[in-house]
Amino acid sequence: MKTILCYGDSNTWGYNPETNNRFEYNERWANILGNLLGNEYNIIEEGLNGRTTVWDDPLRGGFRGGKTYLLPCLNSHKPLDLVILFLGTNDLKDRFNLSPKDISIGIKLLIKDILISECGVNGNPPKILILSPPFIEEMNENSLFFDEFKHAYNKSRKLAPYIKSVANEFSVYFLDVSLIAKTDSVDGLHFNKENHKKLAVYLANYVKKIL
Repeated sequence: MKTILCYGDSNTWGYNPETNNRFEYNERWANILGNLLGNEYNIIEEGLNGRTTVWDDPLRGGFRGGKTYLLPCLNSHKPLDLVILFLGTNDLKDRFNLSPKDISIGIKLLIKDILISECGVNGNPPKILILSPPFIEEMNENSLFFDEFKHAYNKSRKLAPYIKSVANEFSVYFLDVSLIAKTDSVDGLHFNKENHKKLAVYLANYVKKIL
């Protein structure tokens, strides 16, 4: 059996933009992916609302930095065949004031931790797939996230090339999710059910090529 860790933020957790609650288990991309791949694959869904790459967010409890929990998570679930890293959206919040290059450096630090974690089969590094976040859409003032992401629209469209460059530097796999799935117009930030499925279907074929 192949074990895949999906490490991400609210779009991995399954935030529903229409209800502000969580999509059902079989409506979230990681679990749809598992159903599509079948019994020979074990999917570990590890999403956290507000999770960044490496930046602590004191306004959200101070435990949202992805680097803090990554190594414990990897060691809890090893041996892992593949880690799918899907972060960067929350780094675009205005209060962090980060450039696309800064965000890509956060991704780089996470890749380094995965590579030294010895959490793959026989203590080797697992394979790594980096997912660059979807574009953030224009938000109206009614969106719960309007104040946090006022200036993220353009920046989100510049992020993928920087993350791809980091993935190439470490010779790990990369996909630009903005070419596959879109965020919902309701809040400009999260997938609807249709786009969870779109991402999962695409990933199912891609993961089979990796593993």
